[in-house]
This record gives sequence, structure tokens and C-alpha cells, in this order.
Amino acid sequence: MRNLPDSVRLTTGQGGLPVVQVDGATAAAEVYLHGATVTRWAPTGADDALWVSGSSHFTAGKPIRGGVPICFPWFGALDDHPDAPAHGFARLTSWQLAGAQDDGEHVTLTLSLTDADVAASPGAADWPHRFEAVYTVVVGARLSLSLTVTNHDDAPFTFEEALHTYFAVQDVRTTEVAGLEGHAFLDRLAGPGPVPGEDAPVRFDGETDRIYLGVGSGAAVHDLAAGRSVVIAKRGSDATVVWNPWIDKAAAMADFGDDEWTGMVCVEVCNVRDTAVSLAPGASHTMTAMYQLSPTG
Repeated sequence: MRNLPDSVRLTTGQGGLPVVQVDGATAAAEVYLHGATVTRWAPTGADDALWVSGSSHFTAGKPIRGGVPICFPWFGALDDHPDAPAHGFARLTSWQLAGAQDDGEHVTLTLSLTDADVAASPGAADWPHRFEAVYTVVVGARLSLSLTVTNHDDAPFTFEEALHTYFAVQDVRTTEVAGLEGHAFLDRLAGPGPVPGEDAPVRFDGETDRIYLGVGSGAAVHDLAAGRSVVIAKRGSDATVVWNPWIDKAAAMADFGDDEWTGMVCVEVCNVRDTAVSLAPGASHTMTAMYQLSPTG
């Protein structure tokens, strides 16, 4: 698009992919149009809060491993469609940059995706609905990410969504995720049934892949070694995913460095499984995640 504010630049990033670079008064950020993937957010005076693998692909048809990939319109594998790409087509498709504004404190980017945009994307035929997704990225001392999905079809449809955020930590083994205490969860490594909630924050001593359902409140990532926390608030979300691949799974992924698992943790604002969203024709739904850095006491 034309007429970008001085703080916003559309340029060529890794792999020749178009990337929007933001150099605002209160934070810097980077958003690839491929998947509308936010790959950097660094408030002024702070290190980047997001993690991106040094082995990530930056190529059409493959997701960027890190930052904030958008999982839509399904999460994980799509039932009865074994060839459909994991986590949907949104993270594999180039989005449109629809707008950019700078009010002096925040820089707001608007990106959009429609069924016409994904017609040639892997998996589009597996979810053949007319829709529009609008992604609003507000860059400042707080990062706000809002995904609004509108049903332009003639019949209701149901979708899953997740902001698959990879947070950078000094060492996941000295990191904990607070705010999910007492909430039952699905342990994707153990089986289909729910696991009773725990009294303590989530700590990491092995591969972790949990879906907390019925959680409308936020969480916090406490990086105890770095003395830094990321406080997570959310709206329009009733589930939270916590994930770290640990040693074996990291080594098995081509786009993930063998030893990189220590430096990241995913805490995902989402609506998945029993909290999937159903929309009537003409209806819309917005899910928002908000991140803010703070010292760990």
C-alpha cells in the first residue's frame, strides 16, 4: 500500500518475502506478510520479546517457525483430512497490508485475508467457506493482536484459531507460566481425557503440550533467570495452549535447531477443541491477545 507513515517501511525480508518493519516511538516490530507473522516486538530499551528459530523456513508454502504464527481455521490436524496442513492455511498464505497508522505512541497495522486470497493455498479446499479475516497489530510498549473473522457464507461455519506465540526466554528450565493454576487441561502427550488442574505455575522438565480449556483470563511468563516477565491479557478467547518441544521433538523438526528448545516457550491465546467458534452468516468474532513486559519480582 502507499502513504505509509515514516515509522513504517515495507521491504524485503528473509527468503525474499515482503516484511513490514516498524520503528515507532515506543517499540520496534517486524511483521511478515507471509502468514501475517509478527517476528519481532521490542519495546524501547528492551530486548526482543519474541523468539524465531535460526533454522526457520522463510519460503512460500511453509510456516515461519517463531514469532506469532496464526493458526486458522483449524488447530493441529484437521479431522478426516489427513493431507491438510497442520494448523490451517492462514500461516501459509500471504496477507494483504490494508492500513498503517502512527499516532505518536502506537503504530497500528491492519492486515486482511479472504477466501479468494487462499484459493490456491494448501488446505483451502478442506474448509470451503467464504470469510474475511482482519488482523490488527498495535505496536507500542504493549503489543496488541486482534483477529476478527467474519462469515460471508450463506450457512454457519465453525473454526479454530490460535495466536501461536513463541516467547524468548533465557532458559525454559528456569521459566514458569502462572495464571493457569486450578484449571484442568488436555495433555496432548498423555491421552484424550482431561487432567486435573495443578496448584502451582507450569514448570518445564520435559516436553510440554497442554490445552487449557475454559480459561478466559490471561497468564504470565516468568523468565526467572532473566528477571523478566511477559504479562498476557486476552479477550474473546476461552482456551490457552502451553508448549515446548524439549530435546527429541526439537531434533526431529527440520525448521528447529536441535538446541534451541531451551530459549523459547509458547503460550497461545486461542479457541480450540470445545471452545471452537461458530458463526452465523454475517456474524463476526474477535479474539485479542495483549502482551506487556515487566520485571520479575
